[in-house]
Amino acid sequence: MATFTSNLPDDLLDLLSEKAKMLSLPKNKLMERALRLYLQHLDKAEYIKSYAQSAKDQDVISMAEEGIEDYLNQIQE
Repeated sequence: MATFTSNLPDDLLDLLSEKAKMLSLPKNKLMERALRLYLQHLDKAEYIKSYAQSAKDQDVISMAEEGIEDYLNQIQE
């Protein structure tokens, strides 16, 4: 495990200390959990954005429509 050093605003460090104490967790563990959740949130947001962009792409829409047509033909047989 690597060591990371950073500066935080005093109010954020105070809040971190308060929450870590409330949860009976070391501050570094709370920060690790929070960072993992935030990074997962960013990945999810990027994934959602890609779907939104795909919804505007005529080639993707055409492929989806063709796929739905093939699927309907298969289930009707």
